Amino acid sequence: MISLISPSEVKSPTSIAIGSFDGLHAGHRKLIKSVVEDNLYTPTIASFWPHPREVLYKETRLRLDLPEEKLPILEDLGIEQLVLIPFDKELSKLSAERFVRDILINQLQAKNISVGANFKFGFKRRGDINTIKNMIKDTDIKLKITPILEDKEGRISSSRIRDLLEKSDLKNAFKILNRPYSFNGKVVKGKGIGKSIGWPTANLEIDGRKFLPGEGVYAAWTTIENSNKKIESIMNLGSQPTINPLLPSAVEVHLINKDIDLYGLNLSVVPVEKLRSQIKFNNIKQLASQIKNDKENALGIFKNCKK
Repeated sequence: MISLISPSEVKSPTSIAIGSFDGLHAGHRKLIKSVVEDNLYTPTIASFWPHPREVLYKETRLRLDLPEEKLPILEDLGIEQLVLIPFDKELSKLSAERFVRDILINQLQAKNISVGANFKFGFKRRGDINTIKNMIKDTDIKLKITPILEDKEGRISSSRIRDLLEKSDLKNAFKILNRPYSFNGKVVKGKGIGKSIGWPTANLEIDGRKFLPGEGVYAAWTTIENSNKKIESIMNLGSQPTINPLLPSAVEVHLINKDIDLYGLNLSVVPVEKLRSQIKFNNIKQLASQIKNDKENALGIFKNCKK
């Protein structure tokens, strides 16, 4: 698959879908399928980066999937290139008609355009599927519209996934994502407190743009870079109320029954189930005793996972 590229580097003509595709959930996959089915042109995904609301309203938009994390998933789905359209104040002033003409038709050479039924774009989001229809009515360009996908709980959306993850409902988030939720981080130096009480942890530096589940202690699978082996682990996500409640939120991973020097390595973490919320213990000894219980509870969860 061609790596992250700008519109000027695109392999064209294209069969293209436009959207944020954050989470690549079932609704996104249905839209992607309509792109891949047209095998006459290069199957392509186009997304704005950064998110328009970050530029226009200074909102922080944490992502379920960062662009580089999407690549292997998109490749498995048959997409050949992910085009990131740089979004800035100048682009925000571009009319919907000019966006279709200048970017989709002229620059990306789209021959097949796939969008969701609620797709809005252009200056003040004034463009919609009817705008595209009018712009391509005298051309050989096709427009495919994918209906909004719903299940018994309602509309399938990235916001719904975020809400489930915030509540630590990993099981239902998995159902919508159709894959485990994961994140990556580089192991950086910590204070060594975990090691001093018999529970060494790897402190992870996570990309600040990545969405993380709700705070707490989790059973988690950890994979070390350049390895496919999943290691049973306990993850603490959040503050350290017993050690120092003033410390910033952090991600720490303890590999169960493993003694590996992880400093400087990248780890991939898949939280499986929340064990408990964070607790402020009276002393370090009580904390160590609780971590021992966490370990046993996590091992029980992993045992059931393997059945």
